[in-house]
Amino acid sequence: MWIFDVTLLEIVLRVAIVYIVILIGIRLSGKREIAQMTPIDLVLLLLIANAVQNAMTGPDTSVIGGLVAAGTLLLLNVVFSRLLWKHKTLRHFVEGIPTVLIHNGKILHANLDKEKISSEELQQALREHGVADVADVSVAMLEIDGSISVLKKDEMPQHSKPHHRIRLLQRKAL
Repeated sequence: MWIFDVTLLEIVLRVAIVYIVILIGIRLSGKREIAQMTPIDLVLLLLIANAVQNAMTGPDTSVIGGLVAAGTLLLLNVVFSRLLWKHKTLRHFVEGIPTVLIHNGKILHANLDKEKISSEELQQALREHGVADVADVSVAMLEIDGSISVLKKDEMPQHSKPHHRIRLLQRKAL
């Protein structure tokens, strides 16, 4: 239980490799897959966790090996969170960017196809936002978390407001 055969550094490297590969795999699966987990997705997630456990710790089943693996995962999560927060390009690569699904009452079918969203899923999202007709939508976006946000035309400002600049007046030295 307390004896480990694999060096702790090897566990750290194994965990880092598995973390990065799983992160890339989840990113490639698409935004919608992350947002709405179906029973199939839950089973997949559990099986992946079970499958990679041995890859992370190797033959080491010691408590210390498990704690090193868990600590490495937590540390990687903190490091990646901070990197994504500071670097916009990396954040867009890992998290993606929002995708316009409806613009001025017109469904953008190419974007639906790209994001693998069916018309039924889009209609469901519109109903959830209280929209009966696509023509009433100013913009609908697939957000990076996989949710669909909808802004109705009546919620948008009718006219643009002029930008007012505030100038600071410098006091003359007396």
